[in-house]
Amino acid sequence: MKKQFILYCVGLMAVSPLCFGQATRSPSAKSDAQETAISDLEISAWEAYKGKQADALKKYYATDYCGVYAEGFKTVDKEVADMEKTDLRDYSLADTKVAFPAAKVAVITYKVTMHSTFAGQDTSGTYNSASVWIKRSGKWLTVFHTEAKAQ
Repeated sequence: MKKQFILYCVGLMAVSPLCFGQATRSPSAKSDAQETAISDLEISAWEAYKGKQADALKKYYATDYCGVYAEGFKTVDKEVADMEKTDLRDYSLADTKVAFPAAKVAVITYKVTMHSTFAGQDTSGTYNSASVWIKRSGKWLTVFHTEAKAQ
């Protein structure tokens, strides 16, 4: 009887972490909805850029926006000016991840594959991209974006 009791206790100790591990919450529907909202905003910004819709693009950017690229830093006005020189024929996003380091801050990372030219030069390829979105006055705005050509 003592041997069975010891085996029972050892078995209980071995299984209990599995039971407690199940008690962790799965991602909430609210979190999934926020991730989808940020992803949708990022795609909407890409669509505005592709369609050369300056006013539509500007509504996604905070006034203190900063873009970081191989050629340098960009403000909202520089992004819009460069958009006019860009022919973005098509693009696709992959491996998208959204994190919320704070309640009103979202970081989205992804790979973008695009076919494009800038000032007549081919800029097509796959890029590792990231944006930081901040919620201000109830509206999500991007304050930072970067792209680095994948090796």
